[in-house]
This record gives sequence, C-alpha cells and structure tokens, in this order.
Amino acid sequence: MDDGKPTRPKAKWWSRPGAGQETPPEPTGQPAAPESTPPSAPRPGAPTPGQPADAVPAEPGPTTEPVAGGVPAQPPRPLHQPDAYSTPPYGGPGPWAPAPPVQRPVPTPAHGTAVPPSPAAAPPAGADAGAPPPPAHPTAHPTTDGAGFTPPPHAPPQQPHTAPPQQPVVPTQAAPQPASQWLQYDPWGAPGASGAPAAPLTHPGGPGRRKSGRGPLVAGAVLLALVSGVIGGGIGSYTERNGGFGSDLIQLDQSPKDSGGRAPDSVAGIAASALPSVVTLHVSGAGEQGTGTGFVLDKQGHILTNNHVVDPASASGEITITFSSGESARATLVGKDAGYDLAVVKVKGVAGLTPLPLGNSDNVRVGDPVVAIGAPFDLQNTVTSGIISAKERPITAGGERGDGSDVSYVNALQTDAPINPGNSGGPLVDAKARVVGINSAIRAADTGDGPKGGQSGSIGLGFAIPINQGKRVAEELINTGKATHPVIGVNLDLKYDGAGARVAEKNKDDSPTVVPDGPSAKAGIRPGDVITEVDGQKVSGGEELIVKIRAHRPGDELELTIERDGKELTKKLTLGSSEAG
Repeated sequence: MDDGKPTRPKAKWWSRPGAGQETPPEPTGQPAAPESTPPSAPRPGAPTPGQPADAVPAEPGPTTEPVAGGVPAQPPRPLHQPDAYSTPPYGGPGPWAPAPPVQRPVPTPAHGTAVPPSPAAAPPAGADAGAPPPPAHPTAHPTTDGAGFTPPPHAPPQQPHTAPPQQPVVPTQAAPQPASQWLQYDPWGAPGASGAPAAPLTHPGGPGRRKSGRGPLVAGAVLLALVSGVIGGGIGSYTERNGGFGSDLIQLDQSPKDSGGRAPDSVAGIAASALPSVVTLHVSGAGEQGTGTGFVLDKQGHILTNNHVVDPASASGEITITFSSGESARATLVGKDAGYDLAVVKVKGVAGLTPLPLGNSDNVRVGDPVVAIGAPFDLQNTVTSGIISAKERPITAGGERGDGSDVSYVNALQTDAPINPGNSGGPLVDAKARVVGINSAIRAADTGDGPKGGQSGSIGLGFAIPINQGKRVAEELINTGKATHPVIGVNLDLKYDGAGARVAEKNKDDSPTVVPDGPSAKAGIRPGDVITEVDGQKVSGGEELIVKIRAHRPGDELELTIERDGKELTKKLTLGSSEAG
C-alpha cells in the first residue's frame, strides 16, 4: 500500500503545534523541512540556533525558482496519487478516520492574519528580495497539487534576510496552506483561536439579560380565561333556560295562565271564600303564651275561638289578632266557658270585616267533605281538607288543673282533616264554605312512654264542637258574658263501671243526690237508678250522659230510659239551666 510513497511518518490533520513548538525530525537523520512555520519561529533567512545556516528555509512556493545561492528548490513530492474529484485527504484510510472539520467562510482571516499570495503572484526570478511582494489576487479556481489537494494559504510574506554569501541556501518546502479564505472551526478551542467564534460582546454597564415578555402574556391569558368563563357561563345559563339557539330551541308545552277562578265547592274555592274571615290569635299573660285560630262572627268585631286559647290572658294578659291580609289589631275578652271550651273576643277600630257564615251541624252526614283552616304551629292561613268521619263523639278535654273546672264535655264531630296545635278555635267548613264546627281537640297516639305519652301531631283523629252548640254559647257570651248549661238535677257516680250512668246513693256532705224540685225529681228518678238511654241513644257512662245532655238547650224535653231493681222504665223531663261558675 505504501509503494511510491515516502517512508517518513504521515502528517496528522489534527496536529496543531503550538507557539514555540517544533515538528519532530525525521528518523532518517536528514534535517526535515518543517510542515508549517509557527507564529513564533524566526523569520526566513535567519539562522535558527543549533541549525547550520544552509538549513534555513526559504520562502516556499509551488514552482521551482532560483534563490540567492543559485540552487534551484525542488518541488515537494505528493503524499497521494492525484484525485480526479479533488477529495481532501482526511488522514489514513480506515473506518477510524475522524469526521472532517467544520469550515465556515469569513471575509478576512481571524486575528489579522494576512492571506498569502497565490502562486501566480510569486516574485519573479532575480527580483529584489528586499522589495515588498505584490498584492495577492484571488483566483476563481485555486490551484491544487498533484493529488487534488487544495493547499492552505501561505504564511504571510516576510521581509527575507539574505544569507551570508559564503554559505549556500538550501530551500525547504513549507507545509501547504489553503489558498481560499476558509478557516477551520474547532468547537473545543478557546474563543477566537484557530477560527473559533469569539464570545458575544455587550456594552459596558448595559443589561446582561433581556427582560422576559412572558408576564404580559400570562396576564393576558388569565384575563382571556376569565372573560371566556363569564361568557361561557352566560351562554350555558341561556341555553339551559331556553333549550338552545336558533331553530333548534326545545320548547316544552305548557298550559296558558288561567283567570284563577275555581269552582265554589272545590277546596280552592272554599279556601278563597273562607280565608278572609279567619284570624290568628297570639295570647300572652301570667307567664304563659299561646297561638290559636278564630273566625269573625259579625261586623262589630266579635270573634269566636276556644277557651283554652285565651285562657292565659284571663286576668291581665294581651290578645293580638292577625288577619289573613297580615294586618294586626288588639282584642279584648268578651266571655268564655270552660265546660264548652268556647270564648269570644272583640276587636275595635277595624273596618271591612267579613263574617263567616254559619251552617247547621244537624244537617252534616258522615262522609261529607270538610275543610279545616288555621295556623298550626303558627303557620298562618293553613288549609287542610278531609271528611266527616263520625258524629256525636262524646269527648272530654282539659283537666290540667286537677279540680275538673277546666274539663269540657263535647258531643263532637270527628274529622280526618289534619288538625295540629294552633288549629284550635278555627273553623271546620262544609262544601259551601259554611261553618259546621269549631276545631277543638285531637286524639294523640300512645307511645308507651307512660299514661300521658303520645304523639303531638295529627294522626287523622280530630274533633270539632258542633256549630249549633257553638252558636248558642257565643250568643250567650256576647249578650251576658256567661253561658248557661242544661241540667237534669242529679249527681252521678262517676266510679260506676257498669253499662249506663248511675245516680249516686249519697253525697260526701250527706246532701241529697237528686235535687229537690229539680227536673229529675219531677220526672220520678231516684238515687241508685241507672240511666241507659237518652232519646233512644244508649249511654255507656256518666261522662257520656253529660255530653249528651249539654248538646241540648235548657228547656228541651228529653226521654230517659232507666233500670231500677232489674226493671226498665221510661221517664220524660224538661231540662233545667245553670250558669257556669
């Protein structure tokens, strides 16, 4: 492979002798010509210390030319055979050859290195060695050596020193330099050395870092997101409310708004007619307070309610009336009766009152629809509906005082219309919005927590005082301030557990149990008789007998069925009267 090639060591393309370094001598013992002249080497023509004068290299050139000694210089022998494609030599053959260096064009050589003259601009033979060389002209096609290699630019021309005449000068061949203005770029070299780019320059005292423009961009992006969110929310709300845009809107069918009228006998029609006459009472006094319901009896301002509603204000309490329109007025107590659990109050200075018409409780039949109006748990203008579940239910309510003075006896109407605390004293009206009863009591469900335990809410067992009884008592309270009770003139044995109501044998104070010259004495009733029926209706106990008697007016005539010594007798009597104490 090395036939026809010199045997000296091959030059390495990556070798870069630094300043003050020399190329190692050839092993043949002959002085070797340096491949390149380092920047710190002595000028041509000057003897190097330790070297004979004839070894000083002369100005290199591509052609043979005479020098001062008259000895022509021999052209260098090419390292490789000529290459028709002018491929630069990248070193010895083999896959281990490194990649070629990156070259970049520059207008002038770095650090002021002068471009050497082309071979055409070499000084002619016999020219004055001390004269300056002519300027170099770039050629369109740089010359190449026999191997197709473009030599690098020659070293800058120097003023040659003529050797002493007695010593001949032996010319040497310098390392080839590229003829074009291309520099090799070394990315590992120091900035500015061997063509490496220098660091960028900045003005003294100027900012070393550009201000970032991301701040306004981020703020703009946040603002855009907020605006988009508001717009998107508005669009979403509109589409949800209206179902979309354009012709694809979804519109659901809906009935048009009506005039609001209802049939008079419907629950809504009944409520619309009765509500303006229903009021709510707020009562306070004697360390107690309560809420109940009432209804207007006349245009003079009389209002009917329950006795247990106004009882806290019996001495020096206050009663406030709130109408369905929301207006309020103070009221005064006219009269009350615990036995009937009824009371009348009156408001003054209120105009435009609408009395609620009164019906007839004797006309009511089981199953008739009814509507209850009141303020359960202080929820004013509450309307519930149901039917008449039963009639003539004998009930007793009250008894909290323990002496029996607050016990009421009512031959009541039973209804399943929901009634709760606060409904007391409110009207129970029929299908024509006429009052047939006064809501008074409810049956609480037993919870098993004790004899008084029970559910405070409605379980569908409500009781109302028949309006026929309420009308009579209200008239008496308005006219006299007191109500009268019908009586038969006997004392009953309430501990008797047999069927019927038995007349007591004697009283605790040894007074007669049958009032002399009273209704029973006149009818022939004796102590120990058991009353089993009133007007053909069976009686199960003493309280039920009282309820049935109080369902009548004083002066009414009754037919009583009695048992005496195992015999059944019939007695007629006229009811007497007594004022409630």
